[in-house]
Amino acid sequence: MKLWIDADAAPAAVKEVCFRASDRLKLDTVLVANQRVQLPAGYTHLSSVRVDSGADEADRYIAEHAEAGDVAVTADIPLAALLVPKGVVVIDPRGEEYTPEIIGERLSVRNFMDGLRSSGVETGGQAAYGAKEKQAFSNALDRALTSALTSALKRARRRG
Repeated sequence: MKLWIDADAAPAAVKEVCFRASDRLKLDTVLVANQRVQLPAGYTHLSSVRVDSGADEADRYIAEHAEAGDVAVTADIPLAALLVPKGVVVIDPRGEEYTPEIIGERLSVRNFMDGLRSSGVETGGQAAYGAKEKQAFSNALDRALTSALTSALKRARRRG
């Protein structure tokens, strides 16, 4: 099991929460970006992958390498729509889990809003990222990792 972070757009606070979880759980955590990612010293389970610059290169890498049972952190709904059907648990930096039940709706709304923006309609943006959002993310990550680790242990026990 791995924790994947779409690092190009992840807020610093989200990365910090992920780093601490990685260290606490001794969980391999991969940051994927199209620029160099500075990893903090002392975290032995962190690694980074630098992909070519260009739209969706980091997303493509994560989608190709993440496996069922992994957890991914991204605000990118099209990436989440690729990962969820593979059995990857996906949460966004504000703590929302993209489930099979909601990912289609989220993708449709995202595409609709993108169409409005491309036609010149001002759609506004998300509220600032603050302590409330960081706490919601931290709680969601804890639930996702606990569930994924429990499932991984059960699979390992069944295999003997």
